[in-house]
Amino acid sequence: MARTIVTLLFTVLCITITSGQEDNQCEIKLEFKNTDSTFVSLAYHIGNKQYIKDTIQLDDKGNDVYSPDVKPDQGLYMLVFPDNQLFEFIMPKDQHFTVTGDKSDIMNTLTFRGSKENSAFIEYRKRWAAFQDKTREYSKMMNNPDQRTRNNETSEKIREAQEDILDYIKTKAGEYKGTLLSAMLYSMLPVEVPDFNIPAGVSNPDSLKWVMGYNYNKDHFWDNLDLSDPRLIRTPILQNKLETFFSKVLIPDPDTVMKEIPRLVSMTGGNQETYRYVISHMFNHFSSSQVMGHDEVVLMLADNYYLNGKADWVSEKFLEGLKNDAARIRPNIIGKKAVNLTMQTYAGIPRSLHDIKADYTIVYFWEPNCGHCKNSTPVLKELYENNRDSGIEVFAVCTQDKRDEWEQYIAENELSWINAWDPDRSTHFDFYYNVMATPMIYILNSEKEIIAKKIPADRVMDFIDSYKRIKGSN
Repeated sequence: MARTIVTLLFTVLCITITSGQEDNQCEIKLEFKNTDSTFVSLAYHIGNKQYIKDTIQLDDKGNDVYSPDVKPDQGLYMLVFPDNQLFEFIMPKDQHFTVTGDKSDIMNTLTFRGSKENSAFIEYRKRWAAFQDKTREYSKMMNNPDQRTRNNETSEKIREAQEDILDYIKTKAGEYKGTLLSAMLYSMLPVEVPDFNIPAGVSNPDSLKWVMGYNYNKDHFWDNLDLSDPRLIRTPILQNKLETFFSKVLIPDPDTVMKEIPRLVSMTGGNQETYRYVISHMFNHFSSSQVMGHDEVVLMLADNYYLNGKADWVSEKFLEGLKNDAARIRPNIIGKKAVNLTMQTYAGIPRSLHDIKADYTIVYFWEPNCGHCKNSTPVLKELYENNRDSGIEVFAVCTQDKRDEWEQYIAENELSWINAWDPDRSTHFDFYYNVMATPMIYILNSEKEIIAKKIPADRVMDFIDSYKRIKGSN
């Protein structure tokens, strides 16, 4: 009896160990017809970029077994042939399956044995392609003058096709719940904004309905995607969703954006991979943004996630550079009072920026020999001469130290605004206004608060007029 128990325990232990080993192994059999001894590249996604992971040598029959020492992370992968023909497949949790196909018609002959998830993925891709073909055909019909009398009928067909594909996606996502395929399919489902009932008597029903729809879409945008799932990093999906959220869903106002960032970070659920990815994506996105005021978002990310030690994946050199960049952004955030500058002027009289009595002060950093400045300066000059009597002043700071060139340009171009310069940079204007290039324009209100920055000369008056309307309506 004792021996039987020992044998049973040994057998259970062997099964447990073997099962554990298999779970940590990858064994993918490749069988491709009409291809000779060649190689294929195994590639994977990280956001919207692709990287080669391995090169697999096929034998003269187009066969091989891919069994790496380290099991690949789950994600969306590709097999790429030397002629750049490729197909995508899911690298699932269970990585024991066979891929077969005919190289002469790979997309129509591709099959997976031992991976129901990948078989379902192929089925989904075919259904999606058929849906796109159908909707394209319907769109052509609607644009055809001879068919326009049937547009209502065609629109109904498009709606039915959309409902059909969405029902299919929901069904398959539920059927394969827990898999990467399911996570990918759920992420494709749109936010279904309800048809809000606007109370009678509301003065601006359309505006209220838009606001309610905007807030609902914003608040529910992430309902169908799990930000704590690191598998989605190795697909284009997470990257695309983040881009869409910040570029198309959210109003780009810095305050609005900064309220959403902590919510998104908390949704990563403490998963270090997605935490790092989401923060890095947001930092890169807003660092390269051309939207005015988004440097405040960069500063917020720097202070809350990088400079306080929470981003342990970046180097000390990066942090030191970011610390310097943040210091240059901090003094000139929109809404802050501009740092005062007292400088010598072309007229020989020192002038202080804060002493200027004007409804709007344009601070213009420029150089006489700067090519872009030679385009901006005449535009700004015309603007100034047409509006100087309506509360607008220009405080033009020459950023170079060649007095003769500065004076000659002013005289030749008859620049009558306040021409200031600080050849020794004793005011540190380059630091306080983050002047890294010229031309650069700031707009200040009567309280010398920064209301716009880095704005093109030909948009200055449009901005001021818009600002006046908004201010007048409040």
